[in-house]
Amino acid sequence: MFPEIAPQVEAVAEVPSASARRKWPYVFALVAALSAAGIYASKVYRHPTDADVTTGARTAAASSSSSSQGFTHRPANHEAEELYLQGRFFWNKRTPESLTKAVDFFTQAIVHDPGYAQAYVGMADCYNLLREFSVMPAKEAYPRALAAAKRAVELDDQSSQAHASLAFVSAYGMWDTATAEKEFRRAIELDPNNSVAHHWYATYLVSLRRYPESLAEIERAQALDPTSNSVVADKGTILFSAGRLEEATALLKQVEETDPNFMSPHRELKYIYLLTANYPNYLVESRKEALVLHDSSALAVADAASHAFTAGGSNAMLLALRQEQKKLYDQGLFSPYYLAETCAVMGNKREAVQYLQAAYDQRADGLLQMEDNAAFNNLRDDPKFRALIAKVGLPPLT
Repeated sequence: MFPEIAPQVEAVAEVPSASARRKWPYVFALVAALSAAGIYASKVYRHPTDADVTTGARTAAASSSSSSQGFTHRPANHEAEELYLQGRFFWNKRTPESLTKAVDFFTQAIVHDPGYAQAYVGMADCYNLLREFSVMPAKEAYPRALAAAKRAVELDDQSSQAHASLAFVSAYGMWDTATAEKEFRRAIELDPNNSVAHHWYATYLVSLRRYPESLAEIERAQALDPTSNSVVADKGTILFSAGRLEEATALLKQVEETDPNFMSPHRELKYIYLLTANYPNYLVESRKEALVLHDSSALAVADAASHAFTAGGSNAMLLALRQEQKKLYDQGLFSPYYLAETCAVMGNKREAVQYLQAAYDQRADGLLQMEDNAAFNNLRDDPKFRALIAKVGLPPLT
Protein backbone atom coordinates (compact mmCIF):
# COMPACT_ATOMS: atom_id res chain seq x y z
CA MET A 1 0.00 0.00 0.00
CA PHE A 2 1.03 3.59 -0.47
CA PRO A 3 2.21 5.63 2.53
CA GLU A 4 0.16 8.50 3.90
CA ILE A 5 0.55 11.73 1.98
CA ALA A 6 2.27 14.56 3.79
CA PRO A 7 0.62 17.95 3.32
CA GLN A 8 2.81 20.42 1.45
CA VAL A 9 2.56 23.54 -0.67
CA GLU A 10 5.03 24.71 -3.29
CA ALA A 11 7.19 27.64 -2.28
CA VAL A 12 6.42 30.92 -4.05
CA ALA A 13 9.57 32.54 -5.38
CA GLU A 14 8.28 36.04 -6.02
CA VAL A 15 6.96 38.55 -3.47
CA PRO A 16 3.14 38.36 -3.50
CA SER A 17 1.20 41.39 -4.66
CA ALA A 18 -1.22 43.20 -2.38
CA SER A 19 -4.18 41.58 -4.13
CA ALA A 20 -2.60 38.15 -3.70
CA ARG A 21 -2.00 38.80 0.00
CA ARG A 22 -5.69 39.59 0.46
CA LYS A 23 -6.43 36.03 -0.72
CA TRP A 24 -4.17 34.40 1.91
CA PRO A 25 -7.04 33.49 4.25
CA TYR A 26 -8.58 31.58 1.33
CA VAL A 27 -5.29 29.78 0.60
CA PHE A 28 -4.83 28.84 4.26
CA ALA A 29 -8.37 27.45 4.32
CA LEU A 30 -7.62 25.43 1.20
CA VAL A 31 -4.44 23.93 2.65
CA ALA A 32 -6.20 23.10 5.91
CA ALA A 33 -9.11 21.41 4.14
CA LEU A 34 -6.89 19.27 1.92
CA SER A 35 -4.46 18.44 4.72
CA ALA A 36 -7.34 17.15 6.82
CA ALA A 37 -8.23 14.77 4.01
CA GLY A 38 -4.65 13.61 3.44
CA ILE A 39 -4.35 15.43 0.12
CA TYR A 40 -1.80 18.13 -0.60
CA ALA A 41 -2.08 21.09 -2.91
CA SER A 42 0.69 21.38 -5.49
CA LYS A 43 -0.13 24.97 -6.38
CA VAL A 44 -2.03 27.95 -5.05
CA TYR A 45 -5.51 27.97 -6.50
CA ARG A 46 -7.37 31.11 -7.44
CA HIS A 47 -10.97 32.16 -7.24
CA PRO A 48 -12.84 31.54 -10.50
CA THR A 49 -13.87 34.52 -12.54
CA ASP A 50 -16.84 34.94 -14.84
CA ALA A 51 -14.48 34.27 -17.74
CA ASP A 52 -13.59 30.84 -16.41
CA VAL A 53 -16.87 29.14 -17.13
CA THR A 54 -19.74 30.55 -19.14
CA THR A 55 -23.39 30.20 -18.30
CA GLY A 56 -23.60 27.53 -20.98
CA ALA A 57 -20.81 25.58 -19.31
CA ARG A 58 -22.66 25.71 -16.00
CA THR A 59 -25.75 24.37 -17.71
CA ALA A 60 -23.77 21.54 -19.28
CA ALA A 61 -22.20 20.75 -15.91
CA ALA A 62 -25.60 20.55 -14.27
CA SER A 63 -26.82 18.28 -17.04
CA SER A 64 -23.79 15.98 -16.66
CA SER A 65 -24.54 15.74 -12.95
CA SER A 66 -27.98 14.25 -13.43
CA SER A 67 -28.96 11.02 -11.74
CA SER A 68 -28.69 9.15 -15.03
CA GLN A 69 -24.91 9.61 -14.74
CA GLY A 70 -24.81 8.80 -11.05
CA PHE A 71 -23.91 12.28 -9.84
CA THR A 72 -26.70 12.88 -7.36
CA HIS A 73 -25.61 14.58 -4.15
CA ARG A 74 -26.86 16.32 -1.05
CA PRO A 75 -27.39 20.08 -1.23
CA ALA A 76 -24.40 22.16 -0.15
CA ASN A 77 -24.06 25.89 0.16
CA HIS A 78 -24.67 27.59 -3.16
CA GLU A 79 -21.04 28.49 -3.90
CA ALA A 80 -19.79 24.95 -3.24
CA GLU A 81 -22.57 23.53 -5.40
CA GLU A 82 -21.72 25.88 -8.26
CA LEU A 83 -18.01 25.10 -8.05
CA TYR A 84 -18.74 21.37 -8.00
CA LEU A 85 -20.84 21.61 -11.17
CA GLN A 86 -18.13 23.58 -12.92
CA GLY A 87 -15.62 20.91 -11.92
CA ARG A 88 -17.81 18.18 -13.39
CA PHE A 89 -18.08 20.08 -16.65
CA PHE A 90 -14.31 20.15 -17.04
CA TRP A 91 -13.86 16.58 -15.73
CA ASN A 92 -16.10 15.26 -18.50
CA LYS A 93 -13.79 16.74 -21.16
CA ARG A 94 -10.93 14.42 -20.13
CA THR A 95 -7.98 16.47 -21.36
CA PRO A 96 -4.86 17.41 -19.39
CA GLU A 97 -5.99 21.03 -19.20
CA SER A 98 -9.61 20.32 -18.33
CA LEU A 99 -8.74 17.85 -15.57
CA THR A 100 -6.39 20.39 -14.00
CA LYS A 101 -9.19 22.96 -14.06
CA ALA A 102 -11.55 20.41 -12.54
CA VAL A 103 -9.13 19.83 -9.64
CA ASP A 104 -9.13 23.59 -9.10
CA PHE A 105 -12.93 23.81 -8.90
CA PHE A 106 -13.34 20.74 -6.69
CA THR A 107 -10.68 22.08 -4.34
CA GLN A 108 -12.48 25.38 -4.05
CA ALA A 109 -15.76 23.55 -3.40
CA ILE A 110 -14.07 21.75 -0.49
CA VAL A 111 -12.87 25.05 0.95
CA HIS A 112 -16.42 26.45 0.80
CA ASP A 113 -17.88 23.27 2.35
CA PRO A 114 -15.31 20.89 3.93
CA GLY A 115 -18.07 18.36 4.59
CA TYR A 116 -19.22 18.20 0.97
CA ALA A 117 -18.66 14.53 0.03
CA GLN A 118 -19.27 15.01 -3.69
CA ALA A 119 -16.43 17.52 -3.97
CA TYR A 120 -14.07 14.83 -2.64
CA VAL A 121 -15.56 12.36 -5.13
CA GLY A 122 -14.78 14.83 -7.90
CA MET A 123 -11.23 15.22 -6.61
CA ALA A 124 -10.75 11.44 -6.52
CA ASP A 125 -12.17 11.06 -10.01
CA CYS A 126 -9.76 13.69 -11.34
CA TYR A 127 -6.70 11.96 -9.93
CA ASN A 128 -7.99 8.56 -11.06
CA LEU A 129 -7.96 9.94 -14.63
CA LEU A 130 -4.99 12.32 -14.56
CA ARG A 131 -2.48 9.44 -14.63
CA GLU A 132 -4.18 8.30 -17.87
CA PHE A 133 -5.05 11.57 -19.62
CA SER A 134 -1.94 13.56 -18.66
CA VAL A 135 1.72 12.95 -17.85
CA MET A 136 1.09 12.82 -14.08
CA PRO A 137 2.77 9.63 -12.77
CA ALA A 138 0.49 6.99 -11.28
CA LYS A 139 2.55 7.01 -8.08
CA GLU A 140 1.44 10.62 -7.55
CA ALA A 141 -2.12 10.36 -8.80
CA TYR A 142 -3.36 7.22 -7.07
CA PRO A 143 -2.45 8.14 -3.47
CA ARG A 144 -4.32 11.43 -3.89
CA ALA A 145 -7.29 9.62 -5.42
CA LEU A 146 -7.32 7.11 -2.56
CA ALA A 147 -7.23 9.80 0.13
CA ALA A 148 -10.05 11.77 -1.51
CA ALA A 149 -12.22 8.69 -2.15
CA LYS A 150 -11.83 7.46 1.43
CA ARG A 151 -12.78 10.89 2.74
CA ALA A 152 -15.86 10.94 0.49
CA VAL A 153 -17.01 7.56 1.83
CA GLU A 154 -16.40 8.71 5.41
CA LEU A 155 -18.56 11.77 4.80
CA ASP A 156 -21.36 9.94 2.98
CA ASP A 157 -21.38 6.15 3.08
CA GLN A 158 -24.61 6.16 1.06
CA SER A 159 -22.95 7.86 -1.92
CA SER A 160 -22.83 5.53 -4.92
CA GLN A 161 -20.31 7.85 -6.55
CA ALA A 162 -17.95 7.72 -3.57
CA HIS A 163 -17.94 3.92 -3.57
CA ALA A 164 -17.33 3.84 -7.35
CA SER A 165 -14.34 6.15 -6.98
CA LEU A 166 -12.95 4.03 -4.15
CA ALA A 167 -13.49 0.89 -6.23
CA PHE A 168 -11.54 2.36 -9.15
CA VAL A 169 -8.47 3.35 -7.15
CA SER A 170 -8.61 0.10 -5.15
CA ALA A 171 -8.42 -1.87 -8.39
CA TYR A 172 -5.94 0.06 -10.48
CA GLY A 173 -3.90 1.87 -7.86
CA MET A 174 -3.87 -0.57 -4.95
CA TRP A 175 -4.27 -3.87 -6.87
CA ASP A 176 -6.83 -4.79 -4.23
CA THR A 177 -9.32 -6.72 -6.34
CA ALA A 178 -11.35 -7.96 -3.38
CA THR A 179 -12.07 -4.42 -2.19
CA ALA A 180 -12.65 -3.24 -5.76
CA GLU A 181 -15.25 -5.93 -6.41
CA LYS A 182 -17.05 -5.15 -3.16
CA GLU A 183 -17.03 -1.40 -3.75
CA PHE A 184 -18.22 -1.65 -7.36
CA ARG A 185 -21.12 -3.85 -6.30
CA ARG A 186 -21.95 -1.48 -3.44
CA ALA A 187 -21.93 1.52 -5.79
CA ILE A 188 -24.35 -0.18 -8.19
CA GLU A 189 -26.54 -1.41 -5.34
CA LEU A 190 -26.86 2.14 -4.00
CA ASP A 191 -27.66 3.57 -7.45
CA PRO A 192 -28.38 1.12 -10.28
CA ASN A 193 -28.50 4.12 -12.66
CA ASN A 194 -24.94 5.27 -11.91
CA SER A 195 -23.50 5.04 -15.41
CA VAL A 196 -19.95 5.75 -14.23
CA ALA A 197 -20.07 2.82 -11.80
CA HIS A 198 -21.24 0.48 -14.59
CA HIS A 199 -18.59 1.92 -16.93
CA TRP A 200 -15.69 1.48 -14.54
CA TYR A 201 -16.91 -1.92 -13.40
CA ALA A 202 -16.92 -2.99 -17.06
CA THR A 203 -13.28 -1.99 -17.57
CA TYR A 204 -12.34 -3.71 -14.31
CA LEU A 205 -14.08 -6.92 -15.37
CA VAL A 206 -12.26 -7.04 -18.70
CA SER A 207 -8.96 -7.04 -16.78
CA LEU A 208 -10.17 -10.26 -15.15
CA ARG A 209 -11.14 -11.65 -18.59
CA ARG A 210 -14.81 -11.80 -17.57
CA TYR A 211 -15.85 -10.67 -21.05
CA PRO A 212 -19.60 -11.40 -21.11
CA GLU A 213 -20.08 -9.58 -17.80
CA SER A 214 -17.88 -6.73 -18.97
CA LEU A 215 -19.87 -6.27 -22.18
CA ALA A 216 -23.14 -6.33 -20.25
CA GLU A 217 -21.87 -3.62 -17.89
CA ILE A 218 -20.53 -1.35 -20.66
CA GLU A 219 -23.80 -1.67 -22.58
CA ARG A 220 -25.69 -0.71 -19.42
CA ALA A 221 -23.41 2.32 -19.04
CA GLN A 222 -24.02 3.29 -22.66
CA ALA A 223 -27.78 2.98 -22.25
CA LEU A 224 -27.63 5.29 -19.23
CA ASP A 225 -25.25 7.78 -20.87
CA PRO A 226 -25.52 7.41 -24.68
CA THR A 227 -23.57 10.61 -25.44
CA SER A 228 -20.38 9.60 -23.60
CA ASN A 229 -17.42 9.14 -25.94
CA SER A 230 -15.48 7.66 -23.04
CA VAL A 231 -18.01 4.84 -22.66
CA VAL A 232 -18.00 4.15 -26.40
CA ALA A 233 -14.19 4.13 -26.56
CA ASP A 234 -13.94 1.65 -23.70
CA LYS A 235 -16.63 -0.47 -25.33
CA GLY A 236 -14.34 -0.69 -28.35
CA THR A 237 -11.49 -1.85 -26.13
CA ILE A 238 -13.67 -4.50 -24.51
CA LEU A 239 -14.88 -5.74 -27.90
CA PHE A 240 -11.25 -6.15 -29.01
CA SER A 241 -10.41 -8.12 -25.87
CA ALA A 242 -13.45 -10.31 -26.52
CA GLY A 243 -12.14 -11.15 -30.01
CA ARG A 244 -14.41 -8.84 -32.03
CA LEU A 245 -11.72 -6.94 -33.91
CA GLU A 246 -13.74 -5.36 -36.73
CA GLU A 247 -16.46 -4.07 -34.40
CA ALA A 248 -13.86 -2.69 -32.01
CA THR A 249 -11.90 -0.86 -34.71
CA ALA A 250 -15.02 0.63 -36.29
CA LEU A 251 -16.29 1.91 -32.95
CA LEU A 252 -12.96 3.47 -31.99
CA LYS A 253 -12.64 5.17 -35.38
CA GLN A 254 -16.14 6.56 -34.91
CA VAL A 255 -15.15 8.15 -31.60
CA GLU A 256 -11.91 9.43 -33.11
CA GLU A 257 -13.80 11.19 -35.89
CA THR A 258 -16.30 12.64 -33.43
CA ASP A 259 -13.64 14.09 -31.12
CA PRO A 260 -10.07 14.12 -32.55
CA ASN A 261 -8.72 15.68 -29.33
CA PHE A 262 -9.97 12.82 -27.15
CA MET A 263 -7.00 10.65 -26.23
CA SER A 264 -8.62 7.25 -25.62
CA PRO A 265 -9.40 6.17 -29.21
CA HIS A 266 -5.86 7.09 -30.32
CA ARG A 267 -4.34 4.99 -27.52
CA GLU A 268 -6.61 2.00 -28.07
CA LEU A 269 -6.26 2.04 -31.87
CA LYS A 270 -2.48 2.31 -31.44
CA TYR A 271 -2.56 -0.79 -29.25
CA ILE A 272 -4.73 -2.71 -31.72
CA TYR A 273 -2.56 -1.75 -34.69
CA LEU A 274 0.62 -2.79 -32.86
CA LEU A 275 -0.78 -6.22 -32.02
CA THR A 276 -2.13 -6.77 -35.54
CA ALA A 277 1.15 -5.59 -37.15
CA ASN A 278 -0.58 -2.67 -38.88
CA TYR A 279 2.49 -0.52 -38.35
CA PRO A 280 1.72 2.49 -40.60
CA ASN A 281 -1.51 3.13 -38.70
CA TYR A 282 0.21 2.32 -35.41
CA LEU A 283 2.67 5.13 -36.07
CA VAL A 284 -0.09 7.57 -36.98
CA GLU A 285 -2.01 6.88 -33.78
CA SER A 286 1.14 6.96 -31.64
CA ARG A 287 1.88 10.47 -32.80
CA LYS A 288 -1.71 11.64 -32.34
CA GLU A 289 -1.79 10.28 -28.78
CA ALA A 290 1.50 11.98 -27.87
CA LEU A 291 0.29 15.32 -29.24
CA VAL A 292 -3.03 15.18 -27.40
CA LEU A 293 -1.24 14.38 -24.13
CA HIS A 294 1.50 16.99 -24.70
CA ASP A 295 3.90 14.16 -23.86
CA SER A 296 7.37 14.97 -25.23
CA SER A 297 8.74 11.52 -24.29
CA ALA A 298 5.95 9.71 -26.15
CA LEU A 299 6.46 12.02 -29.13
CA ALA A 300 10.19 11.22 -29.20
CA VAL A 301 9.36 7.50 -29.21
CA ALA A 302 6.83 7.93 -32.03
CA ASP A 303 9.23 9.97 -34.15
CA ALA A 304 12.11 7.51 -33.68
CA ALA A 305 9.88 4.58 -34.63
CA SER A 306 8.52 6.42 -37.68
CA HIS A 307 11.95 7.31 -39.01
CA ALA A 308 13.18 3.73 -38.55
CA PHE A 309 10.11 2.29 -40.28
CA THR A 310 10.64 4.56 -43.30
CA ALA A 311 14.31 3.61 -43.50
CA GLY A 312 14.21 -0.10 -42.69
CA GLY A 313 10.70 -1.50 -42.32
CA SER A 314 8.97 -3.22 -39.43
CA ASN A 315 11.97 -4.91 -37.81
CA ALA A 316 13.91 -1.66 -37.77
CA MET A 317 10.87 0.10 -36.33
CA LEU A 318 10.53 -2.33 -33.44
CA LEU A 319 14.25 -2.13 -32.67
CA ALA A 320 14.13 1.68 -32.68
CA LEU A 321 10.99 1.60 -30.55
CA ARG A 322 12.67 -0.53 -27.91
CA GLN A 323 15.89 1.51 -28.03
CA GLU A 324 14.15 4.87 -27.57
CA GLN A 325 11.86 3.53 -24.86
CA LYS A 326 14.83 2.00 -23.02
CA LYS A 327 16.74 5.29 -23.18
CA LEU A 328 13.80 7.20 -21.72
CA TYR A 329 13.19 4.48 -19.13
CA ASP A 330 16.81 4.79 -17.94
CA GLN A 331 16.13 8.52 -17.47
CA GLY A 332 12.99 7.81 -15.47
CA LEU A 333 10.77 9.16 -18.25
CA PHE A 334 9.08 6.00 -19.54
CA SER A 335 7.00 3.27 -17.92
CA PRO A 336 8.57 -0.19 -17.64
CA TYR A 337 5.13 -1.68 -18.32
CA TYR A 338 5.04 -0.34 -21.88
CA LEU A 339 8.68 -1.25 -22.42
CA ALA A 340 7.75 -4.81 -21.38
CA GLU A 341 4.93 -4.70 -23.92
CA THR A 342 7.35 -3.81 -26.73
CA CYS A 343 9.82 -6.52 -25.69
CA ALA A 344 7.04 -9.12 -25.66
CA VAL A 345 5.83 -8.11 -29.13
CA MET A 346 9.42 -8.51 -30.35
CA GLY A 347 9.54 -12.00 -28.83
CA ASN A 348 12.08 -11.07 -26.18
CA LYS A 349 10.36 -12.88 -23.32
CA ARG A 350 13.14 -12.61 -20.75
CA GLU A 351 13.34 -8.83 -21.03
CA ALA A 352 9.55 -8.54 -21.06
CA VAL A 353 9.30 -10.33 -17.71
CA GLN A 354 12.23 -8.30 -16.37
CA TYR A 355 10.44 -5.02 -17.11
CA LEU A 356 7.13 -6.30 -15.80
CA GLN A 357 8.90 -7.06 -12.54
CA ALA A 358 10.29 -3.52 -12.57
CA ALA A 359 6.76 -2.23 -13.16
CA TYR A 360 5.60 -4.18 -10.13
CA ASP A 361 8.47 -2.91 -7.98
CA GLN A 362 7.75 0.69 -9.02
CA ARG A 363 3.97 0.29 -8.76
CA ALA A 364 3.68 1.42 -12.39
CA ASP A 365 0.31 1.78 -14.01
CA GLY A 366 -1.09 -0.92 -16.29
CA LEU A 367 -0.29 -4.11 -14.38
CA LEU A 368 -3.93 -4.90 -13.67
CA GLN A 369 -4.40 -5.28 -17.45
CA MET A 370 -1.44 -7.60 -18.06
CA GLU A 371 -3.47 -10.83 -18.01
CA ASP A 372 -5.87 -9.43 -20.63
CA ASN A 373 -3.08 -7.79 -22.66
CA ALA A 374 -2.61 -9.85 -25.83
CA ALA A 375 0.97 -8.57 -26.13
CA PHE A 376 1.82 -10.90 -23.24
CA ASN A 377 0.19 -14.04 -24.63
CA ASN A 378 3.62 -15.52 -25.29
CA LEU A 379 4.45 -15.22 -21.57
CA ARG A 380 1.50 -17.20 -20.26
CA ASP A 381 3.61 -20.31 -19.52
CA ASP A 382 6.39 -18.37 -17.84
CA PRO A 383 6.49 -19.08 -14.05
CA LYS A 384 7.67 -15.53 -13.25
CA PHE A 385 4.82 -14.02 -15.26
CA ARG A 386 2.33 -16.24 -13.48
CA ALA A 387 3.81 -15.25 -10.13
CA LEU A 388 3.33 -11.55 -10.99
CA ILE A 389 -0.29 -12.22 -11.91
CA ALA A 390 -0.85 -13.75 -8.47
CA LYS A 391 0.88 -10.82 -6.72
CA VAL A 392 -1.37 -8.29 -8.44
CA GLY A 393 -4.46 -10.28 -7.42
CA LEU A 394 -5.55 -11.44 -10.86
CA PRO A 395 -7.16 -14.88 -11.36
CA PRO A 396 -4.78 -17.74 -12.23
CA LEU A 397 -4.25 -18.43 -15.93
CA THR A 398 -5.89 -21.56 -17.27
